[in-house]
Amino acid sequence: MKFSAALFASVVLGSGAADAFTAGVRRSAKVSSVSLRETISEELGTPCEDECALDSFPNLPASVHPGVVTGQAMLDLLNHAKENGYAIPAVNCVSSSGINACLEAARKNDAPIIIQFSSGGSQFYGGKGLSNKNYAAAIAGAVSGAFHVRTMAEQYGIPVILHTDHCAKSLLPWVDGLLAASERYYAKHGEPLFSSHMIDLSEEPIEENIEICKDYLSRFAKIGMLLEMELGITGGEEDGVNNEDVPLEDLYSKPEEIYQVYDALTPISDMFTVAAAFGNVHGVYSPGNVQLEPKILTRAQAYISEKLGDKAPADKKPVSFVFHGGSGSDVSDIQEAIGYGVIKMNIDTDTQWSYWEGIKNFEAKYHDYLQGQIGNPEGADKPNKKYYDPRESMRAAETNTVNRLDQCFADLKCTNILGLGAAEEADNVLGPRRGGLPV
Repeated sequence: MKFSAALFASVVLGSGAADAFTAGVRRSAKVSSVSLRETISEELGTPCEDECALDSFPNLPASVHPGVVTGQAMLDLLNHAKENGYAIPAVNCVSSSGINACLEAARKNDAPIIIQFSSGGSQFYGGKGLSNKNYAAAIAGAVSGAFHVRTMAEQYGIPVILHTDHCAKSLLPWVDGLLAASERYYAKHGEPLFSSHMIDLSEEPIEENIEICKDYLSRFAKIGMLLEMELGITGGEEDGVNNEDVPLEDLYSKPEEIYQVYDALTPISDMFTVAAAFGNVHGVYSPGNVQLEPKILTRAQAYISEKLGDKAPADKKPVSFVFHGGSGSDVSDIQEAIGYGVIKMNIDTDTQWSYWEGIKNFEAKYHDYLQGQIGNPEGADKPNKKYYDPRESMRAAETNTVNRLDQCFADLKCTNILGLGAAEEADNVLGPRRGGLPV
């Protein structure tokens, strides 16, 4: 599926709504060299210089800009990934520290990134001290995270797709709350707060899965949001959802099922992706325990192209796929799947470990300085504040995560995409009270 601007515009009802959308497509065109709408930096009055102030990137479609991309800009970015043979890493985040590590890694790799929140991660972002009755904490946490991403993505000078991860049927009130927030944001800014949401009804009958997704896609498309839906089940365990004992056949989608989804959703909008199952498993397991079958994806593309006949796209890849359970996967399987139309791969387990490993290694390195506030190998009266300052261990976690994400970007062939070249080293030498780190 190649996302078309014409179909995207057609889903906005009425000329007034269409005009509002056109006014809200940020930096997709220039009028007398002035952007069509305020950036968040302009709105908040925060500094925005150098790459932050760019209207577009040398190597990407003109609509794609620094900051969160939605609507046509998002579609153009995803089409660019598909046409140029790379997939965008989608990293689950639970804190502003994790988000900043993702943004830093994306700029380091001269690439776009997808930042996403699960329901549990959203609740944690809001604070475990808050009640999550009616998903209030998860909704507030995700909205808070969204504004952090919107504010900082521009500063890092990279395009970001802002997404939420698995939403089972029981979690639909969570996405309903976020969708309501995006509709209010759209009314003021001409674009949604989030770029996209995933609706995961893979455990429901396929007919119910499709019908509910149709309802959500109709609502999403009116404000320029994309739907990610899941077919089949991703094995393993993640964020409290345990699929370790599901029947083997449920881990593999059938071409006929994927076509059923494509046929049902395309008349509404082309703003959807499919997380089809081809043996994917959440988590990391011993070699040989995960049997990926990426060729399921190319068989589905061929089957749907045959059904479409002359209407099939020239590349014979009508569907844009999402790769779930990517942590620990063999690089050859990842890159084979990209060749079959995968444009997004989820990453969570590997970055959870990299964040923890950074803290673990920091503690090991400075162990003797972290046993009390006073006293270390340099003397019984020596203070240890500069070692137990939480910024130190958190920065070690961020740095380790950036390094791990370097591998992810390389595996997904998602490097040197923007055309900005190497990032300049951050000017951060003013001392701890002015933002620098003490150690």
